[in-house]
Parts: sequence; structure tokens; C-alpha cells
Amino acid sequence: MRSTPIVTVVRYLLLDRVTYLVLPWAWAAFGFVLDVVILRLIPAGHSDHRWVGGLVALPLVMLVVGAQSVARALPFALTLGVSRRTYFLGATALALALSVGFGLVVVIGRILEGATGGWGINMAYFRVPRLLDGPWYLSWLTAATMLVLMFVYGMWYGLVYRRAGLSGTTAFGAAQLGALALAALVATWAHGWTGIGHCLGTVTATGLTGVLAVAAAVLLAGGFATIRRMTI
Repeated sequence: MRSTPIVTVVRYLLLDRVTYLVLPWAWAAFGFVLDVVILRLIPAGHSDHRWVGGLVALPLVMLVVGAQSVARALPFALTLGVSRRTYFLGATALALALSVGFGLVVVIGRILEGATGGWGINMAYFRVPRLLDGPWYLSWLTAATMLVLMFVYGMWYGLVYRRAGLSGTTAFGAAQLGALALAALVATWAHGWTGIGHCLGTVTATGLTGVLAVAAAVLLAGGFATIRRMTI
């Protein structure tokens, strides 16, 4: 049976299996080992679940992988006659597939973590407080949504780089940092940090997942608008 163009793009990207399947978990494993070393050096205290944050390596690597999926692999695909729309949809499909699979691995890791008493040292590596500490199915959805968000955010950066070069990418990042700085300044002037902290403290994992999904949709729209304006 002949593959659809989108599936063909996915297969094309997965020719680099090391980047998409090995690299994220290599860094996650490094974060795991680093967490173990840190917690071995810190007194246990009274906490049942000690969290350091090594799992953050996984979404950060997904950001980089998303960027290179268009910054490095897109030009050759276009020379083969793949349309920009088809390539974007194929890369998005790969992001969804990887994120769902990786999210399942995170949930399995969390189950094993609970069964082993936090790997014998009360370590919370997969059970991220307030984010991945609810029911397994909600943690799966949250992890998958977060990973999709980071992948497509990286894709947008990669597309901006392909279209505007290093200077344009720098300006793109600076504009986002400027917007965050302005928002922080407004919150300071309005004495709103207490209210913001209270609001964040009341956000449930379900609500956070919804926010992440909306943010991912916005990033996808931005990436699609960028790739449509690229010159081949």
C-alpha cells in the first residue's frame, strides 16, 4: 500500500533515528543519573518524594529536536518536491507521535518509581510536583501536551531561522523576552505578583494541560504562517 505524503515525511525524518528516538532519552538518562548523584549527597530529610528536576532535560531536548527538524531537514525535502504544507503537517504528525509515546514512557517510569520507593532513595524523577503527580492518564496527557508544545516551539524557531537567518531569529527571541519583561514590569507596577502567585497555586493539572494545548495550537499557527512565507 502506498504511503500518504504526510507519512512519507515522517519516514523521511525518522531516517535520523538517533536524533528523534535516542537523543531525548540519552539526555533524560543523564538527568536521572545527575538527580541520583545530587540526592545521594543531600540528607534525606522528611520528604517522601525528593524532586530535583532532571526530567526537564526531556522537553528541552524536544525543543532542540523540533528546531532541527526544519532548520536542517527541510531544505532537502523541498528539493525532492515535498510541499511546504505537507512537510509541516508531517513534522507535526511526528511531534504528536513522539510526544504520545514519550509521555507513555514517563507514566511507566512514574509507576516504577512508586513501586521501588523512588528508586530506593525517595527520588521523584518522573513524578513532577503539581504537574505529573495526578492520575496516570492525566499525567500521560500532560506530559504528551508539554512535549508537543516544546517540539512545535522549536519548529517555529527553526522556520524563523530558515526564513530570516541568525539576525531574524535573534530578533524573534528578543521580542519574546521583551514581551515577558514588559508583562513582569506591569505586574510589578500593579502590585499583582501576589494575585498571580495565588492564581497559579489554584491551577489544577487539568487546567494546566488545557493551557499548554492552547499554547501549542498558537505556536502551530505561527509556524504554519511562517513556512507559508518561506522561499524555496
